[in-house]
Amino acid sequence: MGALMLQGTGSDVGKSVLVAGLCRALANRGLRVRPFKPQNMSNNAAVTVDGGEIGRAQALQALACRAEPHSDMNPVLLKPQADRTSQLIVHGRVRGTLGAANFREARGPLLAEILESYTRLRAECDLVIVEGAGSPAEINLRSGDIANMGFARAAKVPVVLVGDIDRGGVIASIVGTGAVIDPGDAAMIRGFLINKFRGDPALFDDGYREIERRTGWRGFGVVPWIEAVKHLPSEDAVVLEREGTKSDGAIVVACPILPRIANFDDLDPLKLEPGVRLVMVPPGQPIPAEAALIVLPGSKATIADLAALHAEGWDIDIRAHVRRGGHVLGLCGGYQMLGRSIIDAGGIEGAPGSAAGLGLLDVETRLASAKILCAVTGAALGAPISGYEMHMGETAGAGTARAFGRIGSRAEGAISADGRVMGSYVHGLLASADFRRALLSRLGGVGGGMDYHAAVDGALDAIAAELEHHVAIDALLALARGGD
Repeated sequence: MGALMLQGTGSDVGKSVLVAGLCRALANRGLRVRPFKPQNMSNNAAVTVDGGEIGRAQALQALACRAEPHSDMNPVLLKPQADRTSQLIVHGRVRGTLGAANFREARGPLLAEILESYTRLRAECDLVIVEGAGSPAEINLRSGDIANMGFARAAKVPVVLVGDIDRGGVIASIVGTGAVIDPGDAAMIRGFLINKFRGDPALFDDGYREIERRTGWRGFGVVPWIEAVKHLPSEDAVVLEREGTKSDGAIVVACPILPRIANFDDLDPLKLEPGVRLVMVPPGQPIPAEAALIVLPGSKATIADLAALHAEGWDIDIRAHVRRGGHVLGLCGGYQMLGRSIIDAGGIEGAPGSAAGLGLLDVETRLASAKILCAVTGAALGAPISGYEMHMGETAGAGTARAFGRIGSRAEGAISADGRVMGSYVHGLLASADFRRALLSRLGGVGGGMDYHAAVDGALDAIAAELEHHVAIDALLALARGGD
């Protein structure tokens, strides 16, 4: 048994992908591997086999291990609801809401529960690959830390530091991390990885050796820019506005980027459809008039995101789109926005109150404290679907008499009389090739032939193969097992 932790010189340096790639590479070697992230902050989450929720990245890493996602893989999950407020999930269940200052005080006691999850995982496998959060160089946050060195030192897990060369300054970021952190923390770092290198890696040989000389840490490899990564779901909303959109594709699907957008990986299967151009619409831009379909995504703060939608003028764009004969699909929070009203009498998302919806479906949503978390299978638009529900609220009204689909014997969602406005609580339904085919045919196009799950699995194998070629995996494995 053993463990290894990847920490980064900053956010979005590729830790999640490298952990997933290592998990698949080691699983391909016949090892029982499990992913672990002590603390995560993300509104992209997945339902687990034990009825909880974890960050989407850890669910992907579980897939890389060929294991079922479990709440122990991400024992503390923060889901931002406002600039300084997050929903706290512990062991897959909602424990309350915390402000930024409150969490800094509350996180220390959570370390014991994190270690419980880690101990259980480690007992069931050969190797645990741990992912840090943010950067250990954020020394202003070191006191009470449970995400990086606080965990590494408590669990006695060796650390490999990941630097992103594509963003520039990788030598300074790695060497600087070693310079500013506590000596005891620095002693946990046993080496580094250079990620996202474009071009001939030999050009970086001198820089690589200089990092080794200045830090005393071993370099474990230079990972090239891997095209297969684009087939994987992204966890952080920060990447949405940086992502390019395909210039080809006869069918335009538009999705406004709301401030508290959640589970936006629902749209990833559309990105891989050759006949679709997915446009993620940033604040300050109108929804393109040529869109055949507008998708309103999930939200962690539906009423606040509805207000943002109005402030951007996107409500006007959506109504004009419908008048022109366009289609709209609302998923989870987006479904709630399509109704007549959203009522938050208990202050689930903030101060008690209510808000008028877009009125495109004859339904009303009442937010509730009980969170629905479950995997589902059923049918919609005459095609099979599978996915999961993850929401705090119930939607009812005359519009539900025209159900969008069925989950077993239960009617699910709503669809307008003309069939052009649709709402559903099911996340992940676009991953179904048959459902995408049915949806795209309604838009006057063709598609749905691509097997999204196979594409993701193939991407994991491709990433693992790159890591086998460019990374000293045998040395990492020896380090995880207690060697040098």
